[in-house]
Amino acid sequence: MPDQTERTATLDTRPLTDAVDRRALRAYRTTLPGDVRPPLIGAIWPAVVLGAAPLFLLGVWWFVLEDGTIPDGPADWSLLILLPYVALPIGMVVLLLRTLRGRSGIRQYRLDRFARANGLDYRPIAVSPPLPGMIFTMGGTSTVRDLVSRGGRSPLSVGNHRTITGSGRNRKQQDWGYVALRLPVALPHIVLDAVGNNSLLHPRLPVTYANDQRLSLEGDFDRYFRLYCPRGYETDALYLFTPDIMARFIDTVAALDVEIVDDHLFLYSPKELSTLDPEVWTWVLSVVDVLTQRIAQWERWRDRRMGDVSAAGWGASPVIRPPRGVAKQGRRLLQRTGWWWVIGLLLAIYGWYLIIGDAVRAISGG
Repeated sequence: MPDQTERTATLDTRPLTDAVDRRALRAYRTTLPGDVRPPLIGAIWPAVVLGAAPLFLLGVWWFVLEDGTIPDGPADWSLLILLPYVALPIGMVVLLLRTLRGRSGIRQYRLDRFARANGLDYRPIAVSPPLPGMIFTMGGTSTVRDLVSRGGRSPLSVGNHRTITGSGRNRKQQDWGYVALRLPVALPHIVLDAVGNNSLLHPRLPVTYANDQRLSLEGDFDRYFRLYCPRGYETDALYLFTPDIMARFIDTVAALDVEIVDDHLFLYSPKELSTLDPEVWTWVLSVVDVLTQRIAQWERWRDRRMGDVSAAGWGASPVIRPPRGVAKQGRRLLQRTGWWWVIGLLLAIYGWYLIIGDAVRAISGG
C-alpha cells in the first residue's frame, strides 16, 4: 500500500489554478442549475432599483437645501446626511459585480475539472444528504454546495453545508465546511470539540452536550479537544483513542471539530473545505489518508452491552462474540438543556407582577 506522501503527491490540483478554456466554460455554464446560476435579469433589476432610489432622493435634497444651491460654508455638517445616498449606489455596483462574477461558472468549472482529474464526482449544489451528523439534523432548509465525493469501499464526501432556520428577524444561517468518512463499523457517539475554534463564551458547535459526558484523556489531548462520550462508554473511548490515534488527531485536525456517530466520521470547519485553494485540498485529502489508515483498527471494536452471541463456526467450537452495532444508550450523546429562556420567562413574569401590584396599589390608594 502506498504511503500517505505518495498518495498526496498524485493529487492533481492544476485544474484549480490553470487558465480556463473560455469555449469549454461557455458550454459548461449551460449545464449549471438555476440555483447556482440564476437568470441575468434577476441579478440586475434589484441593483437598478436600489441604485435609482438614492438618485431620486438626491434630487429631492437638492431642492430642499437652499433652494437648489449647496452651501459654501466648510463647517456645514448638514451635508453629511447626503453621504449614505452617495455610498449606496457604489455599494450596489460592487454587489452587482460580485453577482455577475458568481454567475460566471468559473468556480464550478474548476472544481468539476479538479474532481474529474482525481477520480472524484462533483455536484455544484445538492439537497442536504441524509447523514447522521449534527449539522445535517438541525432542521430548517439545508443545501450543500460544491459537493466532491467518491464511492467504493471507503466513501468520502467534502462539501460546504448551509442551514437556514426561522424567518424574518428570527432567520438564522449557519455555514459549515465538512468532510464525511464512512467507518468500517458503527461506533458510540463521540464528539471532539476543537478548543481552538471556540469563542470565549461558548463552543462553535451548533449543539452543546451535558458536561458529565466529558472525558479527560492523557497527555496534551485536552489542550486541543474536549471529548464527549455517552456515560458508561469511557472505557470504549479509551480503547478507540489510543495514544497514537490522539497524536494523529492533534497533528492533523486540531483546527476542526470531529464527530463520530453511527458508522460515520465527520470533520467540521467554520470555513469552506470545498474550495479553489490547492493547499486546502492537499491538506484535506492528506488528513483523510492518515485517518483512514489509523481508524482501520476500530473495525475490531464491539459493544459488550449488545450481549454475546454464539455463532456456529466452521470448526467444532462456536464463535462467541458480540454482534456489530451500538447499544441504545451509546448511540447518541445527551444534549445540554438551555435554561436561559426559562430564567428570562420567570424574570418577565416577576416584572409584570411588580407592575400590576404597583398599579393596583395606586388605584386603591394603598
